[in-house]
Amino acid sequence: MKYAFGVDVGGTTVKLGLFTREGSLLEKWEIPTHPENGGTAILPEIARSVDDCLLRRGLLKKDVLGIGIGVPGPVDDDGNVNRCVNLNWGVFNLHEALGGLTGLPVKAGNDANVAALGEYHDGGGKGSRSMLMVTIGTGIGGGFIWNGQILNGAHGVGGEIGHLCVDPAPDAEPCTCGKRGCAEQYASARALGRMAERALSADPDRPSLLRGERELSSKTVFDCAARGDALAQELLDRVFDVLGLTIAGGCCMVDPELVVLGGGMSKAGQVLLNGILPRFQCHMFHACKGTRFALATLGNDAGIYGCFHLALQAWTNAAQ
Repeated sequence: MKYAFGVDVGGTTVKLGLFTREGSLLEKWEIPTHPENGGTAILPEIARSVDDCLLRRGLLKKDVLGIGIGVPGPVDDDGNVNRCVNLNWGVFNLHEALGGLTGLPVKAGNDANVAALGEYHDGGGKGSRSMLMVTIGTGIGGGFIWNGQILNGAHGVGGEIGHLCVDPAPDAEPCTCGKRGCAEQYASARALGRMAERALSADPDRPSLLRGERELSSKTVFDCAARGDALAQELLDRVFDVLGLTIAGGCCMVDPELVVLGGGMSKAGQVLLNGILPRFQCHMFHACKGTRFALATLGNDAGIYGCFHLALQAWTNAAQ
């Protein structure tokens, strides 16, 4: 039997999974991410964890097809990483670096893109030919999948839908990418919490259930809106409009048959879909009216599933 590893590198933890070539997840586990000192410990710790798994299961490296790895930053098709801010990484070749440490073939991709690939094959996008995934969490990420392939782009930034500009004003919200007016500064979970704080401060006499909450998170805003709070609903309406506008713009670019919504905010479920769809209909190009929407189903495992498929695709291509 042949195997492959899926490795999803996050700012706090690295998620790893061992899969059979047929796609069965045999084991999954996590190790801490250590971004200090330029993130130099991250790849050696991943290599040790992979070796520990092989030893634990009595497997040989000749039985492993390869490692797929997703990282929070731009990665081109050749494995060149162009800065991962959350990991304190600069510019280097990830295929060579991790491959040298493990002695295994490595295929790397952006974390949002590989999560999209996982949902395409095994989650909310299963059965579609083309899919846009939008992950709405601390930031907003995305990935385009066309006939099972990630549209990575010339510079490894294909699918960065969260950095579409929705406010071109010179004093628009600054983004961590260095621009202003990016969608994720108006419609992410972090942005929603910030908007709630500002709204309460701007009108201290306005009654709102939000004032009694210990933490102004996106979940808090959704919960208060469900309890009939007018301010919370106004905040959600702003977020839904930006998301509808952003997704409509993305659909004009690649015209997917399906949009899958993932990330922490997708836990709101049908409320999120019901909020976005009317705004999408307002902003979309008329020919995109048949675009379907669905919720992601793999949760935090989407990344390791997508990384497995990344490794499998690379092995298949090399074998042909």
